[in-house]
Amino acid sequence: MNMILILLSLLSFLTFVVEAIPVPTYLYHVCPNTTSNKDSAYQTNLNLLLADLPRQAYLNDKYSVGFYNATAGNDPDKLYALFLCRGDVNADTCQSCVNVATTNLTTLCPIGEQSIIWYDECLFRYSNQSFFSIISRSPSFWMYSTNNFTGSTDIFGEKVSSLLTEATAEAVNTSKMFATRKVNLDSFRTLYGLVQCTPDLSKFACNSCLEAAFANLRTSQVGSRVLFPSCSVRYELYPFYNEREPPAPPPLLSPSPPPTQPPPPPPIPSKGRKTMWIAIGATGSAIIVLLLGSSLLWRRHKRDKEEKSTNDHEVQLLHLGEGSIGGDYSYDILQGHESQEFPHFPLGIILEATQNFSDENKLGEGGFGPVYKGILVDGKEVAVKRLSRTSGQGLKELKNEVTLISKLQHKNLVRLLGCCLEGNESMLIYEYMPNKSLDFLLFDSTKSLKLNWKRRISIINGIARGLLYLHEDSRLKVIHRDLKTSNVLLDNEMNPRISDFGMARIFGGNQNEANTKRVVGTYGYMAPEYAMEGLFSVKSDVFSFGVLLLEILSGKKNSGFYLSEHGQSLLNYAWKLWCEGRALELMDPVLVHSCVPAELLKYMHVGLLCVQEDPADRPTMSSLVVMLASDTIVLPKPTEPAFSVGRVVNLAQSSSDGKVASSNNEVTLSSVSPR
Repeated sequence: MNMILILLSLLSFLTFVVEAIPVPTYLYHVCPNTTSNKDSAYQTNLNLLLADLPRQAYLNDKYSVGFYNATAGNDPDKLYALFLCRGDVNADTCQSCVNVATTNLTTLCPIGEQSIIWYDECLFRYSNQSFFSIISRSPSFWMYSTNNFTGSTDIFGEKVSSLLTEATAEAVNTSKMFATRKVNLDSFRTLYGLVQCTPDLSKFACNSCLEAAFANLRTSQVGSRVLFPSCSVRYELYPFYNEREPPAPPPLLSPSPPPTQPPPPPPIPSKGRKTMWIAIGATGSAIIVLLLGSSLLWRRHKRDKEEKSTNDHEVQLLHLGEGSIGGDYSYDILQGHESQEFPHFPLGIILEATQNFSDENKLGEGGFGPVYKGILVDGKEVAVKRLSRTSGQGLKELKNEVTLISKLQHKNLVRLLGCCLEGNESMLIYEYMPNKSLDFLLFDSTKSLKLNWKRRISIINGIARGLLYLHEDSRLKVIHRDLKTSNVLLDNEMNPRISDFGMARIFGGNQNEANTKRVVGTYGYMAPEYAMEGLFSVKSDVFSFGVLLLEILSGKKNSGFYLSEHGQSLLNYAWKLWCEGRALELMDPVLVHSCVPAELLKYMHVGLLCVQEDPADRPTMSSLVVMLASDTIVLPKPTEPAFSVGRVVNLAQSSSDGKVASSNNEVTLSSVSPR
């Protein structure tokens, strides 16, 4: 019996030890204004604080309120730091959370002037400016359940407000400035609430901070929380805090009384004592190993379950109104890519802007999912590219697009405003282009009337300048790899904006071409060396530009052109007309009254130079921009275009006819005079 009692006590103790220190639950972090002061006095002061805070977390929580603030150094390198543990957690949990927070924040944020990190169990914050006893509501962070409350939301909102108001009244009159409350909503549901301020605030300041937090709660949802640096508030329809308060701390001025001694166990007979202790030791060791292994598996299962639950039922949001941008685990694709410069849009704002992705707001659908029009609360129009959940490789391309376009700025590239990566959603938010994509107008016999000759020339030149920037003028050398009419957007003044950088690749300084086993892009626009061998370079984009240019002149698609032109691609057809001296027949009929024939010949000539089979024969974008801008430059003779990828029919032309006709057109083109 005694052995059983001992083993049960051991089991109880080990279970308590394992469960008493849960893994802290990460919520969010912000680290703006990062610098590189690794060798400075500032860094030395930061290291001192980071080393001391976990120890203070244990001491201060055991005998105080789970709160500690401190300074280190002197101006201008003086540092201010504090931690705050949730009021219902014990000393070991507090110490564990602060230890993890201080360690992870130095990894998540480069050495900087100020940072903050939130866990479910604690927060840690430091800055080069004093913030003690001052209300801080920025940066702010909130979360809410994606499930709407079933029932009267007005009554529910009143219940939430009443519950949290009562909790606030209690919190401001306690040393911890922490309180919890619960109330029965009906026979089946209970509402739980929690409020907390940093204890360095005055009663008035705490109350003011919590009121501001209340204003940001989503009381139409079954759960919501708001976290400011100085206070936090939360409500749920399930218990999320420890309802039993931690044991009251012992008095500091008098020693604790000796514990009551239990009666000694009866003596064990000498015979068999050694055998019994051997059995106890062996059994205890086995139980310890079993318990530790089981507890680790249980904790891992619990953590995975909680993480899945968080991803499925909660939305993590950053309050953009304060202008403070940070990263979190949902936005890890931006780590190392200037994430602090890149805005993250809350999912709630996107849902509201697009009216829950209504069909009326749908602009179209690309390879990775649909695109919707949205109107933000300030009236700004945006386009939301929503990654399809069934897309197998879309997330990789979306990450690539974020990485690239956030570093590229040019008037002929579409501007990426931000992203939204929450739960199961992955979206990019662009500036809205009211005239949609070029293909929407170009290949419609009615809508193409908006594209007169002057506008088409402007669009061609704008696309050329955008590609030149990507290839030669940006800080990155970028190959787009999917240039086509549907990826050219038109703003309100019909200026072209190159979009969709999901397929793009960055080249090194001296790198000119690369090879890939995964050929991506659109048939009809792919250069032959890329489609057949996986070789791509800046000349691959030049080929696509040539196809696009000929499409703009003709108003016809290269892909599918063979259906109406006896098996020819648009490139073969243009070459045939060029060789036969009938180049003007390529012109879109809607341009009859606005086209300048000499200019059409020049642009057609440039287009044919771009689609030559040998990449070495194709001009660079810098040369093309000069060709398009000049009316006196002598252009080289084009050679026969490559076969149109995916189209097996090519009408053969005699080489002699080709040369003579090309030469005749060359003479005409080289003497074109300004209009």
